[in-house]
Amino acid sequence: MPEEKVGGRLLVASPDMLDPNFERSVLLLLEHTDDGALGLDLTRPLELESGDVLPAWQPYLTTPAAVFSGGPVERAVAIGLARRDAAPSESWQPLPSGVGVIDLSMDPDDVPGVARLRIFAGYTGWSPGQLEMELAIGSWLSLEVEDGDVFTASPQTLWRLVLRRQRGAAAWYADFPHDLHLN
Repeated sequence: MPEEKVGGRLLVASPDMLDPNFERSVLLLLEHTDDGALGLDLTRPLELESGDVLPAWQPYLTTPAAVFSGGPVERAVAIGLARRDAAPSESWQPLPSGVGVIDLSMDPDDVPGVARLRIFAGYTGWSPGQLEMELAIGSWLSLEVEDGDVFTASPQTLWRLVLRRQRGAAAWYADFPHDLHLN
């Protein structure tokens, strides 16, 4: 039975992912419909401080306080992911994982209850049927999100951490060498 199309899950790149944009990446799937899918890469902080881009949001940023590369699509677009201690509103709609996309064009004072924030430049997108095909051939593992995943202080180790906590063969990927020829 095919997996239900829903946002709020992790997409973890398999070790044989050939696209260098996604090697050992962990993405948060924001939306997955018949029209395609949209996600953000949680593992690629850039050399750009978030406070330099959106200074009003600086006090809410989670360590590391860098802008992250959300993916190769529209890198000039800033997308905010937040955890809030408030009810959903027009400025924030939560995903099943408890985080949601926040409207960064608003003044932070108009979005009460922001507890954590991460800012992304760009996003990852799939055309209709593309993500289903990539899941079917094993390019991605679709896994549950845990509390610390989205706002981890160590994004470069998230791929290994998420895989290690899995059961069965998926956990073996955590120790998969970067280059099999060196094994």
